[in-house]
Amino acid sequence: MVPGKTSSRPATFPSRRLTSRVPAPSDVWVYWRCHGREDVSRVRDMSMGGLFIETPESREEGVQARLHFLVQEGQIRADAVVRHSRSSVGLGLKFTALGEQAGLSWPSC
Repeated sequence: MVPGKTSSRPATFPSRRLTSRVPAPSDVWVYWRCHGREDVSRVRDMSMGGLFIETPESREEGVQARLHFLVQEGQIRADAVVRHSRSSVGLGLKFTALGEQAGLSWPSC
């Protein structure tokens, strides 16, 4: 870079996200329970660290949730915590327990 000249490239900022999100296929759904209320929602995107579900419901940050993924191969369960809530849009959830910690049953391959 030459002193006195500006760069044409936009500034980049480091992401707080440790793992990349990937869009979920339109047929990925999750049954979830949080504070005694239950719902079924479409998964918009997910990563190794969490997921975003579409729901008009809002929840406070830090509230625990139990997830049951609806898949043909078998039952997949996880525990999560609400990281952010966008009213009438959805919830960002961070996984807190996977595998046997959440009573997870992986489908057999």
